[in-house]
Amino acid sequence: MKKITYVAIAAGATMALSATAQAEVIEAAPDHYVLKQEASSDLAPADIWARLIDPASWWHPDHTYSGSSANLSLDVEAGGLWREDWDGGSVTHGTVIFVNPGVQLRLDAPFGPLQPIGAKTIWTITIAAEGAGSKVTFDEISHGVPSSKLDELAPAVDFVKTEAIRRLTVSQ
Repeated sequence: MKKITYVAIAAGATMALSATAQAEVIEAAPDHYVLKQEASSDLAPADIWARLIDPASWWHPDHTYSGSSANLSLDVEAGGLWREDWDGGSVTHGTVIFVNPGVQLRLDAPFGPLQPIGAKTIWTITIAAEGAGSKVTFDEISHGVPSSKLDELAPAVDFVKTEAIRRLTVSQ
C-alpha cells in the first residue's frame, strides 16, 4: 500500500464528514474495535448495489497498493475476492462470506494495516430503501491480539471507511 500516515488521516477524520454521513468508533480496545458508518443517498438501492459491486467506481485510489482504483475488482459470490491486481503485484483485500444481492454484502476484509497484524475483520455493508433513495450502513468488527493496538488504528480505519461510504453514496 502507498505510504499513508494513518495517524494523520485519523486526525482529520472528524473534519471530513459530510452532512449526510455519520460515523462512529463504537468501541475500541487494544485487541478489538467496532465501527459504524451510515449515509443517506438520493440513489436508489439498485443503483447503490451496482456501484458497490464495482469498487473501482468509488473506492479512493489513495487507499490502494497500486495507487489506482481501476485495479480493483470484486467477485460477488461466497468465496469471491475483493482484489487488486497491477503489473508485478496483487493483493486480496477481502473475501466475500455472504451475499444477499441488492441488500447486503459481508466480507472478511482486513484491509491495509490490518493484514500484517493478523486482525480478523468482518465488514458488513447493508443497503435499505429510504424515501426515494437509500440508506447505506457499514458495520465493521475487528479482533486481534492485544499487541495489535487496534484502538490506535480504529480512528484511521473509521476515516477511510467514512470516506468510502461518502464516495459510494454520492450522486454523480
